[in-house]
Parts: sequence; structure tokens; C-alpha cells
Amino acid sequence: MDIKDILSPDCTLCAVQGTSKKRILEIISKLADEHIEEIDQATILASLMGREKMGSTGIGNGIALPHGRLAGLPKPFCALVTSDAAISYDAIDNQPVDIFFAILVPEDQAQGHLQTLAMVAQKLSDKDILKALRHADTAESLYEIICA
Repeated sequence: MDIKDILSPDCTLCAVQGTSKKRILEIISKLADEHIEEIDQATILASLMGREKMGSTGIGNGIALPHGRLAGLPKPFCALVTSDAAISYDAIDNQPVDIFFAILVPEDQAQGHLQTLAMVAQKLSDKDILKALRHADTAESLYEIICA
């Protein structure tokens, strides 16, 4: 599996105006709601926020992997969002976050969910990819960089 198998070009947002963890998760849930007919935005946001209450999904180096499992979700959904300024996110390294790769999976796909998280984390561990993502100025270029 590759990133382009789980992320579509219209699920990337570049330099969004997000000033808090909640605001970023609202932006991600709105984007997901535009692509998922079966589940409303409030349910998506509740799933993401619920996971954050268990522990921050900020993995360090300015990266967060917000994720959740949803009953009734027909297939996995992913989104890549960058913020115009890094925000406080309670990341494990206590550094602010500006790159968010969100993953939503059907409730019964726990194993696939973990594999997807691992694949994305590995891709985002590449310093050259991170640098390019941070310098991207369009959603299209974000998509091209992460899928390269």
C-alpha cells in the first residue's frame, strides 16, 4: 500500500488558519464530512476529539496523526492538512504542530488502521519530505510531495 492508495488530491489543504487543536480537528472533520455521506461532521469530530482525550496524536517534529474509528464508515478516509502557523498540540516532544495527517477507518478495521498509521509515520519521518511539505504553497503540491 502507498499513500496515494488512501489519500486523494481533494483531501489536502494547505496553510489553513488554525489556532488550536480543536479548530484543526474541526477543519479536518468538515473536510471528511464533504467526502463521507454516511456520517455527519459532529460524529467525525467527536471521534477525533475522543481519541485526543486518550492521549495526544502529536508524534513529534511538528507532526500530528489525528485518527479515529467510526461505525458505519464504508472505507478508510485520509486527509493531509498544513497550518499557516504551528499550533500547540500537546505533542510528545512538546513542540508545536503544523502538519496533520488524519486517518479515519471503519470501526472493525483495527489491524488495517495500525498498518496505515505506521506507513504514514514512516513517510513523515523523512526530513526531506517534511521540509518540502512545509514549503508547499498549494494543496496540489502537498499531494505530490506526500505521494512521491
